[in-house]
Amino acid sequence: MTITHLLEDFDPAQDGERVVLSDVSLEDERLAAFETGYQAGWDDAVKAQAEDARRITADLAQNLQDLSFTFEDAREAVMQALRPLLLQMTAAVLPRLAAESLGPRLADMLHDMARKQGGLRAEIAACAADMPRIAPLLEGAPAIVADLIEDATLAPGQVYLRLGETEQEIDLAEVLAGIDAAIRAFFDETQQGKASA
Repeated sequence: MTITHLLEDFDPAQDGERVVLSDVSLEDERLAAFETGYQAGWDDAVKAQAEDARRITADLAQNLQDLSFTFEDAREAVMQALRPLLLQMTAAVLPRLAAESLGPRLADMLHDMARKQGGLRAEIAACAADMPRIAPLLEGAPAIVADLIEDATLAPGQVYLRLGETEQEIDLAEVLAGIDAAIRAFFDETQQGKASA
């Protein structure tokens, strides 16, 4: 038993009337159905593309954020690994290199001063510990006319060079302290920048 008698019938061909569609109206109906289906498909494709673009943008933003954190973490690890190395270099390696470079640096300064001042006699004041490094320099360069004077008030690596009215100072300890302070300040600033971020 069917229930069709309970439902309203919307069929235009009621009561035995027959509906006839011409070829033109049938083609119009097909075209309208095609347009409706095409538009629905187009809307679905645009919606899917917009959803894909949104998802890709969100994924890219998350990946960039992860990469940024990874870069910062790697940079921090490298900086923390470099800190003891650089501080050890300023404490152990640089003083030895500075002491070894004292003679050549002094020779360069003497030549520059002699060129500017003419044939005046130079005076080099240094501590007793630096005398063995400076004396061979004067003996090996007869063109340099200088007196080497021991000065107990000077620290190792501290040398005064006087030529006429001109006086220049070499203070390796001060240079090394400046390098050490700059390295420590850099790492302190880096650490503060990380803490405030």
